[in-house]
Amino acid sequence: MKISKSLPLWSVASPVVAWLLIAGQALGAPALIGPSYTLLLVAGLFAGVLAAVFHAEVVAHKVGEPYGTLVLAIAVTAIEVALIVSLMIAGGESTAGLARDTVFAAVMIILNGMLGLCLLAGAKRHGEQTFTLSGVSAALTTLAAISILTMVLPNYTTTVPGPAYSSSQLGFIALVSIVLYGTFVLVQTVRHRDYFLPEVAINDEDTHAPPPPLKMAWIAAALLLACLASVVLLAKLLSPTLEATVLKLGAPKAVVGIIIAAVVLLPEGIAAFHAARANRLQTSLNLALGSALASIGLTIPAVAIVSLMTGWTLSLGIDVKSTVLLLLSLLVATLSLGTGRTTVMQGTVHLVIFAVYLFTAIVP
Repeated sequence: MKISKSLPLWSVASPVVAWLLIAGQALGAPALIGPSYTLLLVAGLFAGVLAAVFHAEVVAHKVGEPYGTLVLAIAVTAIEVALIVSLMIAGGESTAGLARDTVFAAVMIILNGMLGLCLLAGAKRHGEQTFTLSGVSAALTTLAAISILTMVLPNYTTTVPGPAYSSSQLGFIALVSIVLYGTFVLVQTVRHRDYFLPEVAINDEDTHAPPPPLKMAWIAAALLLACLASVVLLAKLLSPTLEATVLKLGAPKAVVGIIIAAVVLLPEGIAAFHAARANRLQTSLNLALGSALASIGLTIPAVAIVSLMTGWTLSLGIDVKSTVLLLLSLLVATLSLGTGRTTVMQGTVHLVIFAVYLFTAIVP
């Protein structure tokens, strides 16, 4: 994606149109236009995703690595957390497992779908790709610890019956999540920033192009937030139609959460895919693994606060099938990224695990 000295009109118009569609939904436009309004919402959603990717590239090119990948990961996750918290408050105790389902779906999508597709696409185009092993190792270590502590351990504690923590345990795990994610961000951006820096690609026009002007970067950052917020809200508006379609097809309701999580993660996924194809695998891995860490590290503390303030029980532990898939994903990621080099083999294995995850979600 070549970045020019000015923002193209489509990248500015996309979030505006998306927000107009959201306003139209609130004002009753579907009653006037009919079912075709749903198609407009879908078009607006994907336009917002593409615009978000473009603006994220602009901001990333201005601030440099690894700050650029961190901007997109935190921006997407912050809006995702806001959506989960708002749905929890509106839905009450019936949404006790919403955070768990969303976080688990996000981790599986990122760790297998996004990672596998990036590794396969990059290796197919460039053969063997390399990255800095120290940074990826730090990310996987943190991800393994925070995933098991938040989604597996609640099934085995005895103060209260699983899959929930007691109030004191929940507060402690929320604090641990913040400490782990905060330490990772500190290592990534300050103490060991060089671990996460990509090797400069000689023929990569995006890398060698001059950074955009400061004013343009600030406008792109504001438009990025507007795009991401519109994507989340449009996904929320489309979820009833999606749920009805999934149930009509006889698929489990959990499939709805997977689809919504995939849509919310599209901006990061496209940006990571673009980086892998441009032979910047380090940037791609920073995006993928950083997104998984942000998803857990920011979501769990936020929903823990809601749970402690309202007194609602928060279900965090995943079932046995999901536990097996999570442990397998972490093990395979550790092995496949343990040499600092990747080929089509690693990408294929991750995508196969992702296919198994999707299949067993539909046919438990």
